[in-house]
Amino acid sequence: MNVVVFCHSLVSDWNHGNAHFLRGVVTELQERGHRVRVYEPADAWSRDNLVREHGTVPLRDFEAAFPTLASEAYDVATIDLGAVLDDADLVLVHEWSDPALVKRIGAHHGRHGDYRLLFHDTHHRAVTAPGEMSRFDLSEYDGVLAFGEVIRRLYLERGWADRAWTWHEAADTRVFAPLPQSEPDSDLVWIGNWGDGERSEELREFLLRPAHRQRLRGDVHGVRYPRMARLRIRLAGLRYRGWIANCRAPEAFARHRFTVHVPRRPYVEALPGIPTIRPFEAMACGIPLICAPWEDAEGLFRPGQDYLVAADGKEMGDAMRAIVDDPVMGSRLRQSGLETIRARHTCAHRVDELLAIDAELRAARRLEVSQ
Repeated sequence: MNVVVFCHSLVSDWNHGNAHFLRGVVTELQERGHRVRVYEPADAWSRDNLVREHGTVPLRDFEAAFPTLASEAYDVATIDLGAVLDDADLVLVHEWSDPALVKRIGAHHGRHGDYRLLFHDTHHRAVTAPGEMSRFDLSEYDGVLAFGEVIRRLYLERGWADRAWTWHEAADTRVFAPLPQSEPDSDLVWIGNWGDGERSEELREFLLRPAHRQRLRGDVHGVRYPRMARLRIRLAGLRYRGWIANCRAPEAFARHRFTVHVPRRPYVEALPGIPTIRPFEAMACGIPLICAPWEDAEGLFRPGQDYLVAADGKEMGDAMRAIVDDPVMGSRLRQSGLETIRARHTCAHRVDELLAIDAELRAARRLEVSQ
């Protein structure tokens, strides 16, 4: 099967979590014998910021880490969709794509409907910025892949799409796996971006203050941290490390005794059931995980067994101390989380789901043609 993917970026994960999942899905499709071509805009802000801050070395590192993956840069105004799509069987268009391009791809599908066309949403804008999402013309799309059930329902309830499926993110277990040869030499690691004010107070309550009270050592990785945030990290006794390539995260996890998940406010208040990709990756690496409050409304994990839940900063501090002081507890969390990921939440599972959706669409098309 020929698969075409339009995304924001495959090569850059600077403040761009979708790249994590996309790399795993594309690799899995390739290993199953499918041909996959990935297109990203020439002016992608994630790649531009990465190069501005770190030069071109990360791009070469990406090629070394993912030798089978590559993308083609396009200009929205000049891309030849006929050449790109004429031999396609399945096309995925990510929601960070330009609305004009989304509409043009839909129009091409309306004229040449031999392929299946799906819109892929992995963000909270359907709730927090519905005006932005309503700009997308999906009338000629076969449906939407939404990374949570609440997002899926919104597309249907608001009439943005006629069909939608829940397609959660997952861990690429080729990359995210335990490194048993490494021994932790520090307590806490946090890998996450600042969040544009969406979790500023939450990071103070569930990360910085508990770590300081427990006198823990650790590292904070991520981008877009303002000067005051970097100062607070230092005052908490932690080290700010800046951007880390996502494929290096397993090494960071292996050097620490536990990590935490502090979801952005929209996921707590309006999008229950969507953990984002970081908990999947952490558990896939076998590092004990403590979560600030979020509702696992879709039953993805086993709270209290796959990870600990802290209702407030005090409980977070107590959980941190418990893991540091009790290696047996850490080992139980490690094994349980890893078991759940391997059983249900790998990119191989998601490709199975994607191919089942594709088969459903092909069957529906055959039925439509026969009537």
